[in-house]
Amino acid sequence: MSDTRLPELPVTFRPGVTRAVLLTAGVALFVVVSVIGLLLPGLGPGERISFVFTAALLAGALFLLARPKVVADETGVTVVNIVNRRRLAWPEILQVNLRSGDPWVFLDLSDGTSLPVLGIQPGMARQRAIADARALRALAEAHSAPEAEAPRD
Repeated sequence: MSDTRLPELPVTFRPGVTRAVLLTAGVALFVVVSVIGLLLPGLGPGERISFVFTAALLAGALFLLARPKVVADETGVTVVNIVNRRRLAWPEILQVNLRSGDPWVFLDLSDGTSLPVLGIQPGMARQRAIADARALRALAEAHSAPEAEAPRD
């Protein structure tokens, strides 16, 4: 196992800087587009409502992009990506990968598939993402090892 110290469980990993930027931009976009729609002269009530509705849709899209996270607890990991959520038991995770150039972490799973984990992405905070990936890898190794070494009857 690596020299990475195990975080206390439960622990949540999420791209903090990216999330803050997306949430701030979503709120600002909603306010600006709504105010423009409400202040433009010559618009009827339906047109004003359509401005606010469009602003809400655009802000909602940015809020969805800010949703990804990874929650690790004693029994496994919950991966929340943009529109889906998947629960994994620790033994299902064979490897945690964050290779140079990857946009986010990938989990190699026991069913032969790979799962993208958008909650750990090196975009705006590379060192934080590397530390989070190492911590998740150490957790996966620590929680999978005892079951692999369990004595057989």
